[in-house]
Amino acid sequence: MLQVKTLSKSFGERKAVDGVSFALEKGQTLGLIGPNGAGKSTTVGMVCGLIQPDAGEVLLNGIRMEAGASAAKQTLGLVPQDLALFDELSARENLRIFGALYGLHGALLKERCAAALELVSLSDRAGDKTSTFSGGMKRRLNIAAAMLHQPALLILDEPTVGVDPQSRNAIFDCLEALQKQGHSLIYTSHYMEEVERLADHIVVIDHGKVIADATPASLYQQLPAKAALQVELAQPLAAALHSQLRAVPGVREVHGEGVNVRIALEATAHAKPVLDWLAQHGVSPLHFATARANLEEIFLTLTGRSLRDGT
Repeated sequence: MLQVKTLSKSFGERKAVDGVSFALEKGQTLGLIGPNGAGKSTTVGMVCGLIQPDAGEVLLNGIRMEAGASAAKQTLGLVPQDLALFDELSARENLRIFGALYGLHGALLKERCAAALELVSLSDRAGDKTSTFSGGMKRRLNIAAAMLHQPALLILDEPTVGVDPQSRNAIFDCLEALQKQGHSLIYTSHYMEEVERLADHIVVIDHGKVIADATPASLYQQLPAKAALQVELAQPLAAALHSQLRAVPGVREVHGEGVNVRIALEATAHAKPVLDWLAQHGVSPLHFATARANLEEIFLTLTGRSLRDGT
């Protein structure tokens, strides 16, 4: 359905995207993951035909996506990171404007607006001004606007930025409903747990380059550890202890140089011996927690930093 081939884009001397390639099949959800500034939004802009690449191409159903590719653009919807709504208009009025831009009118426009509001669970607030909505409700209305023309491919750029957990779950419910209807999705985020919940395929991007491209199951097979110990210290771990900790039995890797340290373990059973080792070396964590290793460990292993670091 979608083929992205060696896309590159520079802004001045900064290379935002450097040879990014991936593919999306019909009905599939692709998670595009990376820290802030990794090049995700620029990649999305090129996929949508909003940004002209310096090199490479995007093919949507065999049609090259570029500034004048109106036929291809009719088959996709974009939910931008920045909200695109009129605050002084009601939810229904916002959708009517966007629907008119898509060429909808009359009974069909009314029907599509009602269906979109139902999809995002905002039917009961259809007549209310958008200015009265929470951030999460505005995000959901943004999704509704992008679905009015019933696109085969929906692209969502960081759709949960600044929303509370309840609103985040409502957004996920909406997207999972779209998946069941057979829509293809591209979901960008710097939260690996969000992408794990939705994606059939994951592309990890950092500094404008693809550093991993696989199914979640395949990425899990690459995990260097099966568990993790997260500790918060009163003061940063000394460099010498940092190195020695890596040699403790059961420890696969140590991430973090400040007071927050994440220790990748071969198994959860190694957590207590590691805590005992820290105590023997005069290190008493303020807080600690164990967890099953997740796909963020892949990013930590590949780059040596967290998805939240953004540098």
